[in-house]
Amino acid sequence: MATGHADPRRRTRILDAALDLIADEGIARVSHRRIAARAGVPLGSMTYHFDGMDELLREAFSRFTHHIAAVFDAHLSTPADPVQAREAVADLIHTLSEGSRRDLVLTQELYTLAARRPAYRELTQAWMARSRVHLEKHFDPETARQLDALIEGLTLHRALATDPHGRALTLEAITRITGTGRRDL
Repeated sequence: MATGHADPRRRTRILDAALDLIADEGIARVSHRRIAARAGVPLGSMTYHFDGMDELLREAFSRFTHHIAAVFDAHLSTPADPVQAREAVADLIHTLSEGSRRDLVLTQELYTLAARRPAYRELTQAWMARSRVHLEKHFDPETARQLDALIEGLTLHRALATDPHGRALTLEAITRITGTGRRDL
């Protein structure tokens, strides 16, 4: 097999293999040996490309958060007004909740790491900030923060429900948070 220098995609394959392993078996089952085997690379490639498991996991989850942020960007970058933005948020929630189980599991694994370790909390904070960029084009920062949390919560509820709620309930929740139809407290 080629050395680390000869295979420019090896690092990417390792990161992807780590994410696949985490999604399939959980963070507790991750090891250098198992990632190398899944990536189809020599075990020595792990230490050649990464200083340790923590660096590998941070980079893998960073790669994952960029992927999810791109999904947010695709849905939320084009609305022209708050009405279209509400519709786009509803579309995003339904796309995420009906989409990749891999993404759902990786999100939860990252949240668990972030709850325990500050380095991963930095990743989730950057991800949350990026997800709010498009929301803040149409809603004030506090509303954008609430919508971001709603997106996460409704996505999880829909994805795990045996009988997920429909789009009307999603849009009603978004509308309540964004002000139209919201009671003043």
